Amino acid sequence: MLRRLYDWVLRWAKTPYAAWALFVLAFAEASFFPIPPDVLLIALAVARPPKAFKYALVCSLGSFLGGCCGYLIGYGFMAGIGQHIVDLYQFTDKVDYIETLYQRYDAWAVGIAGFTPIPYKVFTIAAGMFKIDFWVFAMASLASRSARFFLVGGLIYLFGPNIQSFINRYFDLLAVAFTVLLILGFVVIKFVL
Repeated sequence: MLRRLYDWVLRWAKTPYAAWALFVLAFAEASFFPIPPDVLLIALAVARPPKAFKYALVCSLGSFLGGCCGYLIGYGFMAGIGQHIVDLYQFTDKVDYIETLYQRYDAWAVGIAGFTPIPYKVFTIAAGMFKIDFWVFAMASLASRSARFFLVGGLIYLFGPNIQSFINRYFDLLAVAFTVLLILGFVVIKFVL
């Protein structure tokens, strides 16, 4: 079933509504849909490398607004819609752990979830459920999702279609490496400088 959804998403790249499809996919993925928007973002950027940054912006805005919708689901509708989404992805047992992450790391938990392959939708819903400060959530979401999608768009803009297979194969590893480097950078700034 996931493969069919994946193929369906890629078909949107060949339509005149591709940018809108990217926005809707990014919005939906941040709150309930299983396929990450990177799939369509990569296909569109590879097809038109000069528009890679435009597609990254569309994807970032859609994901940010979808994350805000996920927050709203957790904040006001957790007992109904939110719990069904968490159950669908089998993260019910992880919700308490996510609460601990939010209490301990606040914006960092949002930022890391927004940039890495961790299911972002679970963190957006949990942020609303645990009533994380909305503005902290919003700023961390906007920064992390934009960094993720502009990194993909930038790589394709710089290296063209040849980078697609590299990104597809190593995206998870690249995201984790970048996150570790980002955290190390902040640790160095805090404790060394």
